[in-house]
Amino acid sequence: MLTYVLFGVSYGFAAAAQPGQLQAYLISRAVSNGWRRTLPAAFAPLLSDLPAIIVVLLILTRVPVVMVSVLRLVGGIFLLYLATDAIRRWRRREGGDHHPEVPAHRTFIEAVFVNLLNPNPYLGWALVLGPWLLQAWERSPATGLALLAAFYTSLAGGSAAIVVLFSLARSLGPGVARWLLGLSGLALGVFGAWQLWAGATAVF
Repeated sequence: MLTYVLFGVSYGFAAAAQPGQLQAYLISRAVSNGWRRTLPAAFAPLLSDLPAIIVVLLILTRVPVVMVSVLRLVGGIFLLYLATDAIRRWRRREGGDHHPEVPAHRTFIEAVFVNLLNPNPYLGWALVLGPWLLQAWERSPATGLALLAAFYTSLAGGSAAIVVLFSLARSLGPGVARWLLGLSGLALGVFGAWQLWAGATAVF
């Protein structure tokens, strides 16, 4: 069981530390809203990964190409919307007009959709976590559950650390916070454009 737990912790930490659209969204909200309102969003994968787990296990760790393409298209559009919102808040900070803070429940819901429309969790479950979970479950259900617990504890913990770290930028002054907000908005835009292009290329 220890091997599966160590793998879950390591893979969860790597997933949290790897630059991605969820991380860019968390940084954007942490800088503009602070860690208290953003911290619940760090646990969004606990809910958004359920479809990935179900789909992957039902089709024996193979994700249809069409599903991935559709997710990329819809997810790209959603990321561009979030990028536009972040840039709008960046411009308002430049003019001294502070954008109202987003409620914690809305941040959590948006984070769920960011991850739900991201094909990476589906691919990660199909290529890595799915086979490991099936192998662990064959050993014992307790081993499979231990793997899941280790992975999501590490993933949520790493994401929470990112939220707290970047929310501290608010205390460094409005200039630092504003530019971090602008950079996170730019990152969301890049991820959105890339995901939209990849999805459109695969479909058309």
